[in-house]
Amino acid sequence: MEEIIKKLLAIEKEQEKRKSPLNSYNSGEKVHLKQMEFHKCKKNNRWVFGGNRSGKTECGAVESIWLARGIHPYRENRKNVFGWVVSLSQQVQRDVAQKKILHYLSKSDIVDIVMLSGRKDSPENGVIDQLTVRNELGGTSVIGFKSCDQGREKFQGASLDFVWFDEEPPKDIYDECQMRLLDKSGTMFGTMTPLKGLTFIYDEIYMNCNHSKEVWFEFMEWGDNPYLNPKEVQRLTDTLSKDLLDSRRYGRFKAGSGAVYPEFDQSVHVLKEPFPIPYDWQDELSIDPGLNNPLSCHFYAVDYDGNIFVVAEHYEAEKTVDYHAKKIKEIAERLNWHTRSDGRLSALIDSAANQKTLASSKSVTQLFFEHGIACNPNVNKDKFTGIARVKEYFAGNKIYIFPCCENLIREIKSYRWGEGDIPVKKDDHALDELRYYIMSRPHKSAPIAPLTAIQKDKERLIRRLKTKGGN
Repeated sequence: MEEIIKKLLAIEKEQEKRKSPLNSYNSGEKVHLKQMEFHKCKKNNRWVFGGNRSGKTECGAVESIWLARGIHPYRENRKNVFGWVVSLSQQVQRDVAQKKILHYLSKSDIVDIVMLSGRKDSPENGVIDQLTVRNELGGTSVIGFKSCDQGREKFQGASLDFVWFDEEPPKDIYDECQMRLLDKSGTMFGTMTPLKGLTFIYDEIYMNCNHSKEVWFEFMEWGDNPYLNPKEVQRLTDTLSKDLLDSRRYGRFKAGSGAVYPEFDQSVHVLKEPFPIPYDWQDELSIDPGLNNPLSCHFYAVDYDGNIFVVAEHYEAEKTVDYHAKKIKEIAERLNWHTRSDGRLSALIDSAANQKTLASSKSVTQLFFEHGIACNPNVNKDKFTGIARVKEYFAGNKIYIFPCCENLIREIKSYRWGEGDIPVKKDDHALDELRYYIMSRPHKSAPIAPLTAIQKDKERLIRRLKTKGGN
């Protein structure tokens, strides 16, 4: 009898596990693809910028449970994991992150609960300090809950395997948590709606100002969540202003002055993986010269449908022309890039390169020519028209950038309008030569609109008058 009872209890436990929301997470007919991209990413500083109800918080909760329980399907699992879930306040913790953790975590996997307030037999109604859970590799793991209103001192001392930020933390707490992950080479991830403007998260994650290879992010919006009713999404979209839609639906960063290229969408216009460019697609290089300032050079290709691909980048400051020419030719050799009949590479360049420098009796254009790059300085530098053309290419999804072109991507994201519809003159070297290239492309005229009935009558009348006059 005792053996039968054990078997029945085991069956009940297994049934409970199978009914758990964790087991049905993205496993049915509907799959939230952006959530799965987040989980599959192997980098150690991952962020989801999403609107309300986009599904971003579920990412953080499930990721935390997978790591703590040692059942992550896409990462190497560890025993006896210790991680933190960080919310803005204890009330927000209880109502959001803690609620999601308890929703996805099976009760049978909870070993112990330590409460800050409330009863452990009703944890959802109180504030949890720590959850001890079973780890599939043996032993137990601890999920600790922290709130930013406790102050940085409360985040000292521990060695962590992971930290999940539910919404954007203060900079000092972010930095302290990075230190907590150092001993165990832990992973940090955040899920947030950007409502505070261009904060340090904008700089360190979205702009990746430190050029970290471990930084990754994605935007998540209502349209990405397959569990939302499309009619309700459209109804709410129609009632919100553009500013509210940008933050509440799309999770976009906002600033006092607007982005010059809001049409740019990194998830669309930056390719996830480069590919070999067919020889027939190879077009020109474009250069914005600089001595103390960075010299920016990109390699451009065009497919048979007129789509532009920015394939490679050279971007360095305080170097000589011969140094830049050498680096550009090294990239060209690696790409098997075509040359002119005289063996030189062909490039567009700012007309200012025709001027002689103080350090040389020759112009930059002449120096590049002597070093194997023939530069054409006859470029259209009309900034307003050039920006309008670039915006057209982004809006029409006619330009795609290889991920190696980090400085061009960074400049596009940070380029902002100043006063009088003039962009702020800062970090625009790559953008200048992008404009030179786009302006060199044939501009398609707008299709001629069909004549109206009145216009047709006028033309017939003119033809009659001309005929009579000819007689």
